Amino acid sequence: MPRTATARLLLCATALAVATAGACSAPGSDSSSQESSDGPFKIAVVNAQSGQLSSLGQWEWKGAKLAADEWNAKGGIDGRTIELELFDDQGDPTVGTNIARKLSSEGFVAMIGTAESAVTVAMIPILRQAKIPNITSGQSPAIAEAGSPYAFYNGPTSNTYDESLARYLVDDKGHRKIALISNNGSYGKGERDAFTSALADRGITPVDDQVVTTDQKDFSAALTSIRQKAPDVLFVGAEEVAAGLIVKQARELGITATIAGAAPMGTPVYLETAGVTNAEGTVVSSPYLSNDTDEASRAFAEAYQRAHGEEAEMHGAKAYDGANIVFTALESSNGAGGAELAEAIRGTEYDGLLGDFDFDESGVGIHETSIGVITAGKLTAEPAS
Repeated sequence: MPRTATARLLLCATALAVATAGACSAPGSDSSSQESSDGPFKIAVVNAQSGQLSSLGQWEWKGAKLAADEWNAKGGIDGRTIELELFDDQGDPTVGTNIARKLSSEGFVAMIGTAESAVTVAMIPILRQAKIPNITSGQSPAIAEAGSPYAFYNGPTSNTYDESLARYLVDDKGHRKIALISNNGSYGKGERDAFTSALADRGITPVDDQVVTTDQKDFSAALTSIRQKAPDVLFVGAEEVAAGLIVKQARELGITATIAGAAPMGTPVYLETAGVTNAEGTVVSSPYLSNDTDEASRAFAEAYQRAHGEEAEMHGAKAYDGANIVFTALESSNGAGGAELAEAIRGTEYDGLLGDFDFDESGVGIHETSIGVITAGKLTAEPAS
């Protein structure tokens, strides 16, 4: 996997029926191909391939690539192949904006990514000006608040994740003594705002509300403050590695509260970082709890395993759904780009791995999540009460 600032991997899985029709061109070699009726559809996949968030980006790439391979194996879109090009944003908004400028000048019809809310938010103005639709795995409400008609989510926003979590913890389980720890990045801020709002709707003020930095590794001061409040629940609003470190250190300090959070807590990276014993009992709000939820998730997981030699998880499923939505919209719009493609995406109703997509004006297509609990190292669905 590339580790440079704008590393590119070129996908050109041409269907057998059109095997002689289109070999992949070099990156950025012919921006006019999007305007022809027989060239490949150039679609960018932008995600971290290096740095702390690289695991998310690699999962996303593999999910999108699987979707493209499947479409190309069936003849592409009206006989035209789908050409994915991978860019490494390093989890850095500045790198992301530079990539956005590159996409706007190199004939890309759409973008899949990023998984990092801060990077997506930084890229939106440039992509909007270039009329390049993008479907992101970020979940910060700030993405929708940017007001771009070209920005779409391939999963729920933090508001949905955390309303489901508050409903379960407070309404169903009766917890009222709740502490928060979140980071000051776009993801952490979105999580903190969404969860505190959901608690406020239920008349609850957190017993402690700690905000840490995105690059912090030692959380002892914040956690010591939380320990003094003896909460029943500790809500963690941070990405996978940070969340795992927080929970590991919380347990080492003797905090026994139920751990709760959104999508990052359901990943292998969180589990490995926190440790199986420390992660036990973590309550997770997610639209994709496992690879064994239904027939569709099992089929996806089997295909993902065959293609990549590893177990699928939610970020790969999100990117797979997002890519399929973009490809479906390209097909229904007869290969249109720009505003026409954006409207085709908005009008696409798609039965995906994460649920039934039905996009609203803010670009949100999934409006509910489920609750799972980590038990013996596995995220399992919590039985309905």
